[in-house]
Amino acid sequence: MRRFLLPLLLLLATVLHAQEFDILVYGATPSGIATAIAAARDGERVLLIEPSRRIGGMMTNGLSHTDFRTLEGLNGSFLDFAHRVEAYYRETYGADSQQVRDCFHGTQFEPKVALSIFEKMIAEQPKITLRTEWVLDGVKNSSNGDGEGPATSRAVEIALLVDGDAQYHSVAAYYFVDATYEGDLMACARAAYHVGREAGNQYGESLAPDEADDQLQAYNFRLCMTRDPKNRVPVEEPPGYLRAGFVDLLALLLDGRIHGVFSTKPTELIKAQGPLPNGKYDINDMSKGLVRLSLPGGNDDWPEGESGFAARVVQHGAVAPFSRTGLRQSRDRVFDEHLRWDVGLIYFLQNDSAVPAKFRDEAREWGFCKDEFTDSNHLPMQLYVREGRRVVGEYIFTEKDTDCAPNDARAVLHTDAIAMGDYGPNCHGTSHEGSRFGGKHEGEFYKMVAPYQIPYGVLIAKGFENLLVTNAVSASHVGFCALRLEPIWMSLGEAAGHAAHLARRKHGILQTVSVPKLQDLLHAEGGSTIYVSDVLPGNSDFTAVQWWGTAGGLHGLAPTPATLGERGKNIFSQYYEAFPGHAAELSKPLDPALAERWEKLASSLNIDVAGLPKADGKTTRGAWLRAAWAARPS
Repeated sequence: MRRFLLPLLLLLATVLHAQEFDILVYGATPSGIATAIAAARDGERVLLIEPSRRIGGMMTNGLSHTDFRTLEGLNGSFLDFAHRVEAYYRETYGADSQQVRDCFHGTQFEPKVALSIFEKMIAEQPKITLRTEWVLDGVKNSSNGDGEGPATSRAVEIALLVDGDAQYHSVAAYYFVDATYEGDLMACARAAYHVGREAGNQYGESLAPDEADDQLQAYNFRLCMTRDPKNRVPVEEPPGYLRAGFVDLLALLLDGRIHGVFSTKPTELIKAQGPLPNGKYDINDMSKGLVRLSLPGGNDDWPEGESGFAARVVQHGAVAPFSRTGLRQSRDRVFDEHLRWDVGLIYFLQNDSAVPAKFRDEAREWGFCKDEFTDSNHLPMQLYVREGRRVVGEYIFTEKDTDCAPNDARAVLHTDAIAMGDYGPNCHGTSHEGSRFGGKHEGEFYKMVAPYQIPYGVLIAKGFENLLVTNAVSASHVGFCALRLEPIWMSLGEAAGHAAHLARRKHGILQTVSVPKLQDLLHAEGGSTIYVSDVLPGNSDFTAVQWWGTAGGLHGLAPTPATLGERGKNIFSQYYEAFPGHAAELSKPLDPALAERWEKLASSLNIDVAGLPKADGKTTRGAWLRAAWAARPS
């Protein structure tokens, strides 16, 4: 297998003339963009690198129906993005327009609109240098180890990248952030990572298999389609299409088990999520359906290629190169196989004479969008990589981190939280049993949980001083299936950007960053570290409530519900009203029992409780909390 190694003299020259930045972010995914913006706002010089020619990851490549449960859970950089989306549709079409209604508070959007907004967000930050079509070729590590096996402390110093013109670039930085879906940078830097599923007894997870394996959550494309004849282009036969691969579908269409083609019901074939603004739909895998767009097992070679990861085990201070050619070939093959299946299924339904007219006529009403992905034949440039490598970090997030605390409506407390989520572990399957038409995905699960907190340690590659990972974070397979959502990844990216800044300011390492100071930076920008349903970003009490809740002050206010993960009233689709039992209720009088508990917590935080209001029947929770916030040590 060919390896892309620089000749020694060229390597030395490149290293000597390295471009220098404070922070290098590899992957202009939403989390990578959030990382870069946070660090740039803090004053750091950031190089943001995207291997493809289109920034924005899946949010600009078809994932337009965003995964979250409640509007009250949206915060930080994703909420900023959503506000910009809603403002765009309001300013372009009018406040009472259908487009504004269909964008659902800015959380549903056209891919081209998402791209434009991300581009503007980056352009607003002069300290960000963006480079697209730059691909990682190797990194140089320094270590106080002996070069034989894991080092006790290791730092990434220089990244080698090749651009679209096959020119090499050497970039030195103080801190590095891997914001790829696959974890390419951290793997190339020889960080420890895991691919596949752990056995249930490893972390005590009910959703994990009995035995460990190398299975990954399945992938598919998130296509953007429409029924609008004015904006509809035909679905063309994909390269390599074979009719024989789809004829077994006919039996399902004839026996009555399939009722239609495009819908959100498992009795239909293809999940059409929307409508998005301007009559578009986000096309996705039909969970628990009889026919799936996802191909579990067909994506196993994506993270590392057919022969596994091709970085060499190298001596101290040497360069660890990718075999970019081999890895790219494997990923191209997986990409093409999914394209043949996903697009081929639609093409078959629209064009094959053996398809019953009922289904064929319905399918023909749909087409790709003329004004989306205009430079890639109206198809997304990225496959939906739901899971790749997962770094082994300072903390490993597992299913237990989404469990309720004892006798509490809230999930287990993490006082070092730097983000939160409200979706719950969900997996579209890791293998398939039986025919693709009527068989069953195995390893599929969807668990209801209360909103949960995410500790700082999931971001830090274990043993590395200056390497953060925002997408391929430290988690078990089951734990990762709760974290793998773009709003959460953007929160993690924002935290990574601020963490790198704090470490840089102190000339220190990531492990010694002050988490309370990191939380202060996040809260000041509307980032949540705990779910509070009635005090949202923009509220004057938001920072105080987030501080107090993350310290543990809001736990124990409501008991565990009879139904674990109980949600509010369904709004539509996967969206719900606020989780019950998660309100601060600041206007409620402070009762003596709660006052006693809060005073104990305040004392543990070095707050002089003698000067705080007493539970006299008139003092509210909010008045007490504001006083505690004002009295906290600086």
